[in-house]
Amino acid sequence: MSTSTSTRRDVIVVGAGPVGLMMAGELRLAGADVVVYEKLPAPARESRGASLTRRAVESFDQRGLLARLGATEPADAHFGGVPIDLGPLEEDHSGARGVSQSRTERMLEEWAGGLGVTVRRGHEVTGLDQHPDGVEVTFDGPEGAGRDRARYLVGCDGGRSTVRKLAGIDFPGPEPTRGFYTADVTGIETRRRRIGENLPDGSMIMAMDLENGVTRVVAYERGTRPKDREALTYGELADAWQRLTGESIHHGQCRWISCFTDASRVAADYRRGRIFLAGDATHVQPPAMAQGLSVGVQDAVNLGWKLAAVLAGRAPDTLLDTYHAERHPIGEQLARNARAAIELRLTGQEMAPLREVLGEVLTHKDAATHLAGVLSGLGIRYDMGPGDHPLLGRRMPPALELTRPDGTRTRVAELLHPARGVLIATDGADGTGSKAAQLAQDWTAGVDIVTGTWTPEATGPAGPAAQAPQAVLIRPDGYVAWTAPGSDSDLTDALTRWFGAPRPPARPL
Repeated sequence: MSTSTSTRRDVIVVGAGPVGLMMAGELRLAGADVVVYEKLPAPARESRGASLTRRAVESFDQRGLLARLGATEPADAHFGGVPIDLGPLEEDHSGARGVSQSRTERMLEEWAGGLGVTVRRGHEVTGLDQHPDGVEVTFDGPEGAGRDRARYLVGCDGGRSTVRKLAGIDFPGPEPTRGFYTADVTGIETRRRRIGENLPDGSMIMAMDLENGVTRVVAYERGTRPKDREALTYGELADAWQRLTGESIHHGQCRWISCFTDASRVAADYRRGRIFLAGDATHVQPPAMAQGLSVGVQDAVNLGWKLAAVLAGRAPDTLLDTYHAERHPIGEQLARNARAAIELRLTGQEMAPLREVLGEVLTHKDAATHLAGVLSGLGIRYDMGPGDHPLLGRRMPPALELTRPDGTRTRVAELLHPARGVLIATDGADGTGSKAAQLAQDWTAGVDIVTGTWTPEATGPAGPAAQAPQAVLIRPDGYVAWTAPGSDSDLTDALTRWFGAPRPPARPL
């Protein structure tokens, strides 16, 4: 029997997909002792996820990972096949398309590995037992069965999550009624339908470029029920494609084939004591929404810094409750939107008038901004207390630029690379920034204090730099916790809420 126990282990992450790797990297970046258990013996190279939302792209940028991802191109925006014109909007809501999940996963594993994260492949978690001071898991591995123990456990093990089931967390949602074919194919030439094409009878087809000559194809033929994933053949998909388009893709070389359904579910709890869930373990929806992987990455970025702060003793355990409070509504919204988009897309000609009305509504800038924000993640606003600044509770625009006292310039995204809180202090006539910087000195264990002035010509997605607050407290996940002017609460309250009790810096002897 193989055993692996550690009294020092902080966190066990189950699942080495993009969400699990992002979670492990976030934790390790903050100094946590973390290990990842993955049942597959080698990294999966299929591309289940093929696009990233704007907020996921920004999340990678604020950890310095975007360049590692390689070249991307802007993704078209739509809701249920109804296009959204992003051009007139004040912020850039465009995501990235054609980014295979395997590429994202490879990038994240290299990053996490470089930070010292160990990924134990071929190790399947089979049981867990939660104690007052930790969680013990049992697993099957190449050397037999074993046990491991950590202070916390995070399940990032997909829609059929073993951790969720073992923890007894409900996963409510309607049963699936439709089945979709999806495959990655080389050697075919077909018209690209990047956001999908609705057919008059309620069927749908999609074709988009990935990389290295691979085409992602998706086909739904009206009336098709959910399929047995294990029994699928490429011939079935090619037959359906030919019936729907008149084109033959039978000659293509299928690199990967799968199926998905119209099911949308959300876990009842994102936290159960010392056990957390993230990614598809908490929410599943049709991948045609291009949301699942991206929302999962944001789950990891939301939880990682909070868990690390509690582990380091910088914050109370109650901080961890904000994970469910902030992310569960996002999961519910995601499930609702997915169900609405699927009905809008696949209900045939009887839905055509509604699609036309929605298209007209989306020509209005406010409506387009709202729906684009829902899809891109830029519309997320967390509860940071009362205040009237438009950035309060939203993510700080990562491209906004600061000129430091030595004349160097830095983007907000670069200040977030260490995954620490950031207080940016600029001075107006009343010295607000200097006062904030002085007050925050007792929180430097978890907060970096950065001074300077907003670069005038760097308008960024937030608009002119003059609209940026004189002082702003940014959480490690990039969200604005306090502003001056704009927040009705005190800076000390915000610092204590998100970064724990003050700890005066050590004085030299």
